Amino acid sequence: MQPQTDVFSLHNYLNSSISSPYPSNFPISTPFPTNSQNPYSLYGFQSPTYNPQSMSLSSNNSTSDEAEEQQMDNNIINERKQRRMISNRESARRSRMRKQRHLDELWSQVMWLRIENHQLLDKLKNLSESHEKVLQENAQLKEETSELKQVISDMQIQSPFSCFRDDIIPIE
Repeated sequence: MQPQTDVFSLHNYLNSSISSPYPSNFPISTPFPTNSQNPYSLYGFQSPTYNPQSMSLSSNNSTSDEAEEQQMDNNIINERKQRRMISNRESARRSRMRKQRHLDELWSQVMWLRIENHQLLDKLKNLSESHEKVLQENAQLKEETSELKQVISDMQIQSPFSCFRDDIIPIE
C-alpha cells in the first residue's frame, strides 16, 4: 500500500524549501486566517488526497458501456476521416482531369494558331511578291509612257503636216 499524499503536506514542503527574505524572528501577518494543521478545515473542506490505488479502482469501475461508447465514437470519427479522405482523393482526381482537359484544349489552340500563323505568313509573302511585281510593272509602264510621249513629241516637231502639231493635238 502506497502512502497518501495530501496537498497541505506538499504545500508545507515547498514553502519550507524557500528561504524567506525576513529574519526568523520577524512576525509575518497574512490577511487570511491560517491553521497549521489543515488550511482547508477553516472553510469546512476536507483536504484533497492523492491515492494511486483509489485512482486505479475508479478507472477499473468504468463500465463497459462507456468503453463501447468511446469505441463507437472513435469508429464514427475514423469513418468520417475515411470518407473525407476518399472524397478529397476523388476531388483531386477530378481536378487533375479538368486541368489535363484544359491543357489539351490549350495545346490544340496553340497548334491551330501556329497553322493559321504559317498560312498568314505564306499569304503575306505571296502578297509582298505580287506587290513587288506590280511596282516593277508600274515603273516599266511609266517608263514606256515617257518614251512614247517623247516619240510623239519628236514626231510632231519633224512632221511637215500641221495636223501633228502641238496646237492641234495636245499631248499629256
